[in-house]
Amino acid sequence: MPWKMNNFVSPANGFVEPCLPTVAARAPNGPDWVFELKHDGYRLMIRKDNDRVRIYTRRGADWTKRFPRIVSALHKLKPASLLIDGEGVVYNKHGMPSFDLLHSREYDKEVSLVAFDLLEMDGAPVWREPLLKRKTKLKNLLERMKGGIEYNGHIEGDGHIIFKHICKLGHEGIVAKRIDLAYESGRSRRWLKIKNPDSLAARRVEDGTF
Repeated sequence: MPWKMNNFVSPANGFVEPCLPTVAARAPNGPDWVFELKHDGYRLMIRKDNDRVRIYTRRGADWTKRFPRIVSALHKLKPASLLIDGEGVVYNKHGMPSFDLLHSREYDKEVSLVAFDLLEMDGAPVWREPLLKRKTKLKNLLERMKGGIEYNGHIEGDGHIIFKHICKLGHEGIVAKRIDLAYESGRSRRWLKIKNPDSLAARRVEDGTF
C-alpha cells in the first residue's frame, strides 16, 4: 500500500513529493534552526526497493537511466528499502557544483547525489521524526560510502553570519531548517531558502535562462 506523508499519498510508482522551501529575504535565528549549503543542481528523490532503484525529479519524472553513478551507489547500501531526498550535482575543476555542466547532459555519468534527508528506511517512516534524528540516521547510513552519494551536513549558529560567508564563497545560498519538526511534502515554511543574489543561479533567473 502507498504510505501517507501528512496529506500526501505516494502513487504506485513510489514517488513522494519533496519538501519545497519557502524563499525568505533573511536567514532566521534561534536554537530551533540549522543551516545547510544550497547546491546548484537538480532536486532528486531516490528510492530503493530491494534490487530496484528509481530516481525521480521534484515533479515525478523518472530519470533513473540518466544517473548510473547514483544508482550504483544506492545498490551498495544495506537497507532493503530507502527513500532519500537530495540534490544531483556535477563538480567543476574547482570543486564547485556546476549547473551548466549538469544541464548539458554530457556529464550524466558523473552526476552524484548530495543527500540531505532520509524519509524511509527498511519500511520505517523516518519522515515522522525530527530533522536532527533523520539527519543523524542519514549520516550513519552514508559514513562509509565512497562516491556516488555524499552526506550534506548542517551548520549551527547565527544564520546571518553563515549566509554572508556562504555568499563570499560563491555558493547559491543556504536552506534554513527547523530541527524539531517532521518532514513535510510540498511548499513549506519548515524550510526557508535564502538566495545569494550574486550567484550564478540568481543570474540565470534574472536572465530568464532557467
